[in-house]
Amino acid sequence: MADLFEDKPLIGMIHMPPLPGAPRCDSAMEELVAFARSEAALLERAGLDGVIVENAGDAPFFRARVPPLTVAAMAVVVAEVVRHTSVRVGVNVLRNACEEALAIAAVAGADFIRCNVVIGAYVTDQGVIQGCAAELARLRASLDKDVLVFGDVHVKHAHPLFDVPVEDAARDLVERGGVDAVVVSGARSPDPPSPERIDAVAGAIDAPVLVGSGVGLDTAADLLGRAGGLILGETDFKVDRVWGGASDERAYRSAVTACRGRP
Repeated sequence: MADLFEDKPLIGMIHMPPLPGAPRCDSAMEELVAFARSEAALLERAGLDGVIVENAGDAPFFRARVPPLTVAAMAVVVAEVVRHTSVRVGVNVLRNACEEALAIAAVAGADFIRCNVVIGAYVTDQGVIQGCAAELARLRASLDKDVLVFGDVHVKHAHPLFDVPVEDAARDLVERGGVDAVVVSGARSPDPPSPERIDAVAGAIDAPVLVGSGVGLDTAADLLGRAGGLILGETDFKVDRVWGGASDERAYRSAVTACRGRP
């Protein structure tokens, strides 16, 4: 899996509509699977290196554990995406169901997960979320498949209770939390991290650094110049600029061209 970072990966988002059990769910599983497969094909055609399947439509989110129905639905969706695409596939189960995400990835054949709070404790709109590094590491050690863990440092939409400088938090995340890559974000999803923030994290750790918020068409190339990869899923890459909606293939193609110099 180390080859994922050889060419600074561009990773797109499959923001799932509300899944079964979520308050606003009005789609059958067949429709949800069809949506995910369509999004994966679109992102692959656009030239992206990977996708993250995320239960973005399930808001309001649980702090950590999610219901069995959510796990089952995500497992079905992720397995279908893996089966029908050749790009790398990741899983993020909001807000911080990282053990569930890891189990889904292992069973469905995905390559990595994103975990918002691996270490420390953060005040969020879901309440106080605490790190899960110990549980995650032990589950990971028990699996036959190696699934990478991308961990957020000073994650967006949150404030750390153990408010150390971001570079120190990044060191702890890699050295004590055991993550394979660190995700740097701004304060909220639309906000990119500052250049100084990216540089501080990149200079502090010997691990890939991904920008995980605020990447737009005008900023993608510059941000990729400072980081080891990008996660693209903001409104610039959505049809009618609706966050969480269907992806805009033309916008993704434009970002790939800007970052790689080729369509």
